Amino acid sequence: MSEKTIEYSRSPAPFAFFIILSLVFIVLALLNYPSPIALLYGLIAAVSLFPLPATVAINKEWEEAIILRFGKFQRLVGPGFFFKWPYIETFLKQDKRIINLDIQRQEVMTKDNISVTVDAVVFVKVVNTKYSIVNIRNVWDSVMKYAQTTMRDVVGDVELDELLARRDEVAEKIANIVERETQEWGVDIISVKLQTVELPEDMKRVIARQAEAEREKRAVIIKSEGELTAAENLERAVQKMSNRAMYLRTLSSLEDISFDQSNTIVFAVPMDIVKGEIIGLSAFAGATKTTKEVQKSKDKKK
Repeated sequence: MSEKTIEYSRSPAPFAFFIILSLVFIVLALLNYPSPIALLYGLIAAVSLFPLPATVAINKEWEEAIILRFGKFQRLVGPGFFFKWPYIETFLKQDKRIINLDIQRQEVMTKDNISVTVDAVVFVKVVNTKYSIVNIRNVWDSVMKYAQTTMRDVVGDVELDELLARRDEVAEKIANIVERETQEWGVDIISVKLQTVELPEDMKRVIARQAEAEREKRAVIIKSEGELTAAENLERAVQKMSNRAMYLRTLSSLEDISFDQSNTIVFAVPMDIVKGEIIGLSAFAGATKTTKEVQKSKDKKK
């Protein structure tokens, strides 16, 4: 026998039935008054009003409920007032809001045999109230446990560098697996977020040294590239500048750094810069010496 589900059924039949039943017995009591049976009819009319409160229930705006008649699913009811038959029908409510489930920290071994501690949060929402109550017991705890085991499997299948660099992709993979396996539970996995990926202290130190070495490597490369560029620029400048221009540039640099007279400056001048001056001075010194010797010879002859 197939089930017939009425979406958000709100038939007031149970409430109306007991009201009409009570009115019928009240009319019978009035028709038979003052006969002793009228008292019996009046008593039955009063008793028939007692189940009225049990025929009415209320769902909050974010709730849905299923009605079970003799333990079998009968219909689905939404927010607001709804009616049920007392004693033969019961109802179970389900929260339709988005729920966040915290996955406890788990120590997981990654694919490259590094132990990490990972925790996450799962955002989930019920989309089928009947399935979430009938097909699974304690749907929230079940989703959390399944997401926990899935997280261990997925994290254990990736390397540490991939886990740290692609956390969103790993979390999305976990969400897809949980979503696929929990379809019959009437829930929708909104998202999964990895909150913390904690490394052992020795691994933190190793990664810190690796990052420091990488930064030093980049610094050396940048410095060497800068020195190469400077050398090339200086080479082009030297090719364009004459010896005298280079000498003037040296003197200008000395002037710039000689403002503080308390400093003693020792500098070397390349020979090719002052080569002409040195040759000229040497020739001048030789000529002077020759002149002096000639003069002395003349003086002796006299």
